Amino acid sequence: MNDSLRELTYVQAIGEGFFRAMEKDQKVFLMGEGVDNVTGVYGTTLKAFGNFGPKRVIDTPLSENALTGIAIGAAMDGLRPVLIHQRNDFMLLTMDQLVNNAAKLKFVSAGRHSVPLTVVSFVARKPGEGVQHSQSLQALFAHIPGLKVVMPASPRDARDLLIATIQDDDPVIVLFHRSLFEEREWVPDDFSPEDPYSAKILQGGSDVTVVAVSVAVRDAKEAARLLKDEVSLEIIDLRSIRPLDTYLIVNSLRNTGRLLVVDTGWTSFGVSAEIVAQVAEQEDFSLFKAPPKRIGMLETPAPATPFLLTDYHPTAEHIVLAVRQLMNY
Repeated sequence: MNDSLRELTYVQAIGEGFFRAMEKDQKVFLMGEGVDNVTGVYGTTLKAFGNFGPKRVIDTPLSENALTGIAIGAAMDGLRPVLIHQRNDFMLLTMDQLVNNAAKLKFVSAGRHSVPLTVVSFVARKPGEGVQHSQSLQALFAHIPGLKVVMPASPRDARDLLIATIQDDDPVIVLFHRSLFEEREWVPDDFSPEDPYSAKILQGGSDVTVVAVSVAVRDAKEAARLLKDEVSLEIIDLRSIRPLDTYLIVNSLRNTGRLLVVDTGWTSFGVSAEIVAQVAEQEDFSLFKAPPKRIGMLETPAPATPFLLTDYHPTAEHIVLAVRQLMNY
């Protein structure tokens, strides 16, 4: 293997993203509950804390909305704070500051003030997490003009999208998925800046365009393997929830004529609904060989017991079934 490549887990890649961003820019600092703990927020802050110490990796009390206000003030004063929440569910306590201040200050100041704030959080879908720790709330945050939202699905993107968004002068929410923590990938040592808000085609195909969000990318790849002798899937890793790269999706759909969107959140009023709506507004309906389909969580809060989780979250098997329905329409 080339010396410039290193195999990183998703967790290690997040940790390297924090470290590289802080190493490059002295104005970057981390803050959040337990960032200096021996577990280091699932291990993601250990490298940064070991190298930069408590002055730049700051443990905080349980006061999410107040902390967000402090981070916004620091950002307006020229720093680049990274505020970390161990669950995206906890970000519901920050909504006043995020929605009414971070997202709007650039607008209400006619561009005189920017808020280079990065909010990092984690999505979970493990048994036992229950109704208040298993939500995937990206659509809620992406609904707000002024906020950007990204969801990396690979170790390389976990590092590179994090670094890129920390350098952004606007507020960005980065949601990592805990189900991806053990994923491994060979990652170039050098960070190559790219547009963090563009989608990527991971696999070319001719029959069905599958747009996948976060951990659903892994499920889509498995579905493609299961269907390899039956259907040709073109898999798009959405990467950015807002802004939304519909250009790549539309171009793929012109080739396949069939669209399946797989999200980690609920389908009603969600990311998959927005993608289908935007594509439908841009293109003639004659482009579709079959009505588009969407897959997401069941329309209930998440159960805690593993016996009820079998069909709650999207899986590769759900994708296979939906693809076959699209092909047989």
